[in-house]
Amino acid sequence: MSSCCQAHPVHAAVKDPVCGMSVDPLATKHRAGHAGKTWYFCSARCRERFVAIPERFLGGHQAPPVDAGAIYTCPMHPEVRQVGPGDCPKCGMALEPLAPSAEADDRGELHALWRRFAWLAVLTLPVVVLAMGPHLAGHPWPARWIGLLGGIEALLASVVVLWGGAPFFRRGWRSLRPWSPNMYTLIALGTGVAWGYSVVALLLPGLFPVGLRTHGRVGVYFESAAVIVTLVKLGDVLELRARRRTGEALKALLGLAPKMAHRVEHDGERDVPLEQVQVGDLLRVRPGEKVPVDGVATAGESHLDESMLTGEPMPVAKAAGDRLTAGTVNQDGTLLLRAQKVGGDTLLAQIVALVAQAQRSRAPLQRVADRVAAWFVPAVVATAVLAFAAWAAFGPEPALAHALVAAVSVLIIACPCALGLATPISIMVASGRGAQAGVLFRDAAAIEALHGVDTLVVDKTGTLTEGRPALREVVALGDQPQERLLAMAAALEQASEHPLARAIVAGEQAAGSRVPSAAGFRSLTGRGVCGRIEGAEVALGNARLLDELHVALDLAAAAQAERLRTGGATVVFLAIDGRLAGLLAVADRIKPDTPAALDTLRREGLRIVMLSGDHATTAQAVARELGIDEVHAEVSPADKAAVVERLRREGHRVAMAGDGINDAPALAGADVGIAMGSGTDVAMESAQVTLVKGELSAIARARALSQATVRNIHQNLFFAFVYNTVGVPLAAGVLYPLFGVVLSPMIAALAMSLSSVSVVTNALRLRGARL
Repeated sequence: MSSCCQAHPVHAAVKDPVCGMSVDPLATKHRAGHAGKTWYFCSARCRERFVAIPERFLGGHQAPPVDAGAIYTCPMHPEVRQVGPGDCPKCGMALEPLAPSAEADDRGELHALWRRFAWLAVLTLPVVVLAMGPHLAGHPWPARWIGLLGGIEALLASVVVLWGGAPFFRRGWRSLRPWSPNMYTLIALGTGVAWGYSVVALLLPGLFPVGLRTHGRVGVYFESAAVIVTLVKLGDVLELRARRRTGEALKALLGLAPKMAHRVEHDGERDVPLEQVQVGDLLRVRPGEKVPVDGVATAGESHLDESMLTGEPMPVAKAAGDRLTAGTVNQDGTLLLRAQKVGGDTLLAQIVALVAQAQRSRAPLQRVADRVAAWFVPAVVATAVLAFAAWAAFGPEPALAHALVAAVSVLIIACPCALGLATPISIMVASGRGAQAGVLFRDAAAIEALHGVDTLVVDKTGTLTEGRPALREVVALGDQPQERLLAMAAALEQASEHPLARAIVAGEQAAGSRVPSAAGFRSLTGRGVCGRIEGAEVALGNARLLDELHVALDLAAAAQAERLRTGGATVVFLAIDGRLAGLLAVADRIKPDTPAALDTLRREGLRIVMLSGDHATTAQAVARELGIDEVHAEVSPADKAAVVERLRREGHRVAMAGDGINDAPALAGADVGIAMGSGTDVAMESAQVTLVKGELSAIARARALSQATVRNIHQNLFFAFVYNTVGVPLAAGVLYPLFGVVLSPMIAALAMSLSSVSVVTNALRLRGARL
């Protein structure tokens, strides 16, 4: 074990093994024992993380180590990727881990950045006082103090610029090697020119013309360089804090999974870290605990809170054979779980990955900012040179001093960070907001494309309907009561796995009647089933089975069957001792929220088109109930894709919503593919948007979020363009001939920082968007 992670005597400062901060063991109340030693922590959160998995933090590191081979990317340029942390070669921003992690925590980075800013502020304040004191007091410093005070001002400002501004100069220099000038190029150039000019003026005043000297000294701009560095650092702090807020939804999702699992082994039960759980492991989930991985219950009964998936507050009953999802909460009973999907394969992990992928992607609107940025920095440098030349040639005395101020102000105020942040920050916030609302966007393009959709194509089964048949009606045609007919049908179907059979058995279970036993059971493929129940020969099946058994179908029974079919149901005939005794209608029920969701979408101007592989009669019945005019029935997967393609050729912006493997081609071919979270993995892989809850009403929420996001991006781009369009001429001095106003480099630096903060703040409004 590394010495830096060992417990120390209580009289010495120690390192928090989780975050690496120095801790006074006499002052902190956060401590824990492990392996016979005492460990000290800066906060309760660090102690909690250590107690959960001590081994994670005792490998010779004060902070959680970076995973070997971990890919890092830029929040503004997602195409930039590298192994390990670093700075973006295009914009200079710090790279972030590509794969989200519940343990990833940038509080240490924020604390370090805040401490550096605090030191810079402490050093910059006396520089400003020394430089501006004579102006505020109305008289100069005493002559005998000028040399000493000038040296102190130069020393403090040099520490601020060279130490505090070192990251800016480093990033600015790196931007020149691939020739990707960015905001740090301008910051480094502006502060470097101001500080370099001041150093030469202080040490070698004889190099400057007499007109630039006052009391034998040349005017210096140490305070401008120092204040610029400090204000830009303040902007970095505010920006990092804002970026942390954009990831809160993702962190909340990551926090849904427990850190430990109770693994049942041959010699007892053992608590293991979640990372050690493997497929096939038997796990125990106790009351009040979260389900650790996806799997199937093998024993026990309980109720689970699945609101993180469905949004519904009512708990769901679970027993042996039911599927359990990681992150859901076990409420009142103990369950044994056989792990089927672990790690990145769980539904929760896939949701997190989709959100992270969307946050890292680039919206097509970002291309506008990219095209501007390509020529913006060279144009700003050219403007600064022209401003310098104009002031030097035509400005008042001291002309060179005014020229330098104008050039530095142009370089500082034109930093394009607000322009670069305009689109990515809105996408990050929108992705998190969508996750909270049960809408997962695969990428930024999907967020942008959905707002322009005018046609919604929906699959019937599993999208408009529940996707599983249910018993709708029992019609008695003789003297047998309905309850008796249903019990006899269930007796024959108990051993069958056919969807219609399961619907009949489920209907009987809901009725609660006694099911008799069946003997001599026979399954007739494609026709139905037969057997003997309490001495009677019973047959259950379709019209073909009736023909084979020579069971007559009179006009009244045929009319009843046609009525049920017209209502969208599949009709099953029940015959007893060679006579037709009853009809059972099984239908795929429409989801409860579907009618209201379609009404909402129609009011928003969307054209609704329904596709179905079902029979035309059934499809038309569902369409009539839902008020859908355009229906395409009995279509294959290729036909569905062809319908989508035809609509796109007609000039429509098409969104396709489906849940099955047969919908995948159409989902991939639409402008926006929308998959139901209750559907197949293939459908979700083919779609750009996934509705976790699987309800059509989420499409309206997704579209509202898309529209709000695009508006927000337009606002951000407007702010950024107007800021630079107005700010650069002001910094160059266009108001001086009329009003005698010159923009100070310090004011330019403050405005530049506030422009970025305004863009981030505007984007954060999406967190409260009404959907």
